[in-house]
Amino acid sequence: MIYADYNATAPLRPQARAAMLAAYELGPVNPSSVHKAGRAARALVEKARAEVGAAIGSRAEDIVFTSGGTESLALAIQGAVAALNGAATLIVSAIEHEAAGKAAAHSGVPVETAYVLPTGQVDLDDLRARLTAWDRSLKGTPLLVLMLANNETGILQPVQQAAALVREAGGLTVCDGVQALGKVAVNVALLGVDYLALSAHKTGGPQGTGALWHRAGAPLKAVLYGGGQERGLRSGTENVAGIAGFGAAVSQSVLDLAGYERLLAHRDAMEARLKAEGGVTIIGEGSPRLAGVSNFARAGFRAETQVMALDLAGICVSAGSACSSGKVKRSLVLMAMGADDALAESAIRTSFGWDSQPEDFTRVADAWLEAARRSVLKEPV
Repeated sequence: MIYADYNATAPLRPQARAAMLAAYELGPVNPSSVHKAGRAARALVEKARAEVGAAIGSRAEDIVFTSGGTESLALAIQGAVAALNGAATLIVSAIEHEAAGKAAAHSGVPVETAYVLPTGQVDLDDLRARLTAWDRSLKGTPLLVLMLANNETGILQPVQQAAALVREAGGLTVCDGVQALGKVAVNVALLGVDYLALSAHKTGGPQGTGALWHRAGAPLKAVLYGGGQERGLRSGTENVAGIAGFGAAVSQSVLDLAGYERLLAHRDAMEARLKAEGGVTIIGEGSPRLAGVSNFARAGFRAETQVMALDLAGICVSAGSACSSGKVKRSLVLMAMGADDALAESAIRTSFGWDSQPEDFTRVADAWLEAARRSVLKEPV
């Protein structure tokens, strides 16, 4: 099997596996317990907190562990709105993950859309104009929601510039860093954001673990209530083994950033071949993208047909986001970029990562071109 779906979930790194097994070896532990076993569990949690913080250039104490990226986004968006007593308006980019869009829709405050250019990047001129005309007496605090790397296309967003515009207008920025962590350098001070959502399993850590970084002093209230863990911002007994695996995975992924960047040459060669021999359109070809991600389409060759054909060939890829209950549907991200229906319905995503080999790219291209040839042969005369 060739696994080319790292943006859906990355294989567990050996360092994460080892850290999780070491945590399990502690036996039944609760990091809130004051006895020796509890203190040992707490030490693992705090070690991982420092590792996650170091990976993004933050203090350990500004990291709140959650169950994953979805919860982190909900905590940032809804927790910030609650802390502002509802005196806010959300500006959510048109290419955000459903987790951000739905958290915003259920926040109880007005939601506006930040449009994107055909390049797949947010329209900074439109955002600037919107913020210049902002009436705080009517709209409250502007709260921008903008991801760092798009999960479908791999296109990198100008978060630093957007956050600066929002900050100048007295607003706040929530950034979805889930797909970027461990693939590009991430530094919260340089980004200038106020909240950064993270997930373990995209970096080669375990599923079901994530984190939210929040700038010291940024307004934030809990959205879950209980025992008061994580400084009262996320109650519930911490997932010790998952958190330990997260810390180990993110530490290793940061060390491996150069290795991830080396995927770029193989990705570009695969795309060049698919264009020359298969007539595909590369989505976001001229935009800065994650090195291991390729989203391409050929109008008339439906995405679900491609995914099934590649699956039969032993290759795992995705159509759109993997977080849509297994559905294959027209990409809303591509539609927001101005793609027509035929292109949006035929786009698939390949994504490679820490354990990918150069021959994987060749195998994917071989299988796709063969599937395209068979599809043409089946078309009615």
